[in-house]
Amino acid sequence: RPPARPAPPRYDLAPGLPDLRHFPRQRWADAVREVLTTVPHTDFGLPEPGGHPRLRKVLSDYLRRVRGAETADVVVCAGVTDGVTRVCRALRETGITRLAVEDPGWTRLHRAAAAAGMAIDPVPVGEEGIDVGRIPRGTRAVLVTPAHQFPTGVVLSPRRRAELLAWARETDGLILEDDYDAEFRYDRRPVGTVQGTDPGRVALFGSVSKTLSPALGLGWAVVPPQWTISGHAPPVVDQLALAGFVGSGGYDRHLRAARLRYRARRDLLVEALAPARLSGAAAGLHLVLHLDRAADAVVRAARAKGVKVADLDDYRVAPGEPALVLGYGNLADNAVGEAARLLREAA
Repeated sequence: RPPARPAPPRYDLAPGLPDLRHFPRQRWADAVREVLTTVPHTDFGLPEPGGHPRLRKVLSDYLRRVRGAETADVVVCAGVTDGVTRVCRALRETGITRLAVEDPGWTRLHRAAAAAGMAIDPVPVGEEGIDVGRIPRGTRAVLVTPAHQFPTGVVLSPRRRAELLAWARETDGLILEDDYDAEFRYDRRPVGTVQGTDPGRVALFGSVSKTLSPALGLGWAVVPPQWTISGHAPPVVDQLALAGFVGSGGYDRHLRAARLRYRARRDLLVEALAPARLSGAAAGLHLVLHLDRAADAVVRAARAKGVKVADLDDYRVAPGEPALVLGYGNLADNAVGEAARLLREAA
């Protein structure tokens, strides 16, 4: 008999999920129904490796309009992890075997890159983003989250952007840009992609995991023309449903409503945690709570009270000051106050 699964927490503040209660079920069902009733039978064959041409065109137009990206050739993939893995394999084939990553950073992506054969070089992140001058000599690829660094929430400063692009030109290197949380900015104007400044030196990755649901397994990669990446495209019906949803304006409307909802929830959480020291709250679906005592003890105490939180050390290589990463994307509005109260008691 399989072991019993642990009881889920009453309040899950682990980062990484959007509000699954607000997945647009009816509109997505309508998009799928439209595909099944209108597309020619020839579209039901094996997916093209780079993705269906219709979705590639829709994504190209969308990324150019919304993110200021240069999108001559969009490849459809199963998400950011899939896209990064494909590019890492292509890098290895050309003899590039080391990848600089942000520390702290999204460890799932780091593990995927390592599984693809890359040696990982952690580089510290400060208030302006990744410290470009600390990228090891001889490393010719770097993975960054410029729009909203995970997990610190800092935005890559204009100075660091310029340094990063200069590094790529000087080393003949490649910047892997994960456009993480770029859709959700609340207090400041959106920042454009690094890729839009120099598309020949930057590969751009994105997905609908945080905007719709990770269960869809749909993402994209925009890779410089000198790089060829291969892999299996997601199911055609899902691709065409997303093309219809984006092309009809439904995706934009969904994002506008989501921004309002997440901003209000963030404000509730910030108010409920006052006067705690917080950072990284200007965008995204998580923030950082700084602590006066060891984070692992607070994580255990919170779990005993039914609150799941993440230790910032889970995303670090080098140790740093104690802090928690609090994801509020999938937390119900009416649960914010009680979750924050229990967390304050634990801390």
